[in-house]
Amino acid sequence: MLVNLINNNALLMNYSNSDLSVGGLVGIIIGVVVLLIFFFSFVPIGLAISAGASGVHIKLSQLVGMRIRKVNPHRIVEPLIKATKAGLKLNLDKMEAHYLAGGNVDRVVNALIASQGAGIDLDFEKACLIDLAGRDVLTAVQMSVSPKVIETPVIAAIAKDGIELRAKAKVTVRVNIDRLVGGAGEETIIARVGEGIVTTIGSSQSHKDVLENPDSISQTVLGKGLDSGTAFEILSIDIADVDVGVNVGAKLQIDQAEADKRIAQAKAEERRAMAVAQEQENKAEVQGMRARVIEAEAEVPRAMAEAFKNGNLGVMDYYRMKNLMADTDMRESIGKTTAAEEEA
Repeated sequence: MLVNLINNNALLMNYSNSDLSVGGLVGIIIGVVVLLIFFFSFVPIGLAISAGASGVHIKLSQLVGMRIRKVNPHRIVEPLIKATKAGLKLNLDKMEAHYLAGGNVDRVVNALIASQGAGIDLDFEKACLIDLAGRDVLTAVQMSVSPKVIETPVIAAIAKDGIELRAKAKVTVRVNIDRLVGGAGEETIIARVGEGIVTTIGSSQSHKDVLENPDSISQTVLGKGLDSGTAFEILSIDIADVDVGVNVGAKLQIDQAEADKRIAQAKAEERRAMAVAQEQENKAEVQGMRARVIEAEAEVPRAMAEAFKNGNLGVMDYYRMKNLMADTDMRESIGKTTAAEEEA
């Protein structure tokens, strides 16, 4: 009985040891797999193999260093492979430095490849400087090869004869790589061309001269050196359209005549008001004179009474005066009647 129990315990211990060994083996395998996955994800061996196959010799330690510096190796190695295939010799450290500075390494490499094919003198440092300045260096190289046409808005100007002209120009420009950093952009070109068009039309004696020879505008504007201080080189300025606007001179004359008329009307109204006021003053003066006459006539009876009293006037003198007054009234009455008949 005791022997059987010991044998059973031994069997159980054997089974437990075997299970423990299998579980440990599985754990070791999983750990190794995790380590391999972490290793291959942290160390881009595939990228190193692709680079070696393309003739770009790069060490795994350099790729690991990029990972530690938080640099995406693909953003550096793949453009380097592209540049090497195009025959360019670039420095890996400078490419990584440009990436860390916030630049676009792939766009810089594409610009260098395009400039090499077009025969444009552009080195890596200048391309990086242009890229960090916020300019699209690849587009700049493409515009150096294929010029760009900038169309200006409609620009209105007035000739010396007072006629308004509306012109639209097309400016063909080519990027100047040497002046791309610090040079003015398209807005400056459009503003300067617009100013030149306004000056040329404004100095013309007649709008007909501009309509007959519109290329005189482009020739005058092109000779002013408008691309100075800009990132472009102006190749040509072509006047696309010239339209006749309003007659500003005639409109100004009409407005001036209307203003003169209103001033004359105001002055006439002022004179009329003054005449009315003067008339009212004259009427008031006449009424005042009549009042003084009536006042003087009222003094006559008093003077006569005083003369009678003092013996200076006799009765016969008084009657003779009354007769004279009656004769005077009769003559005036006859005169008024004759004048009325003659008028009739």
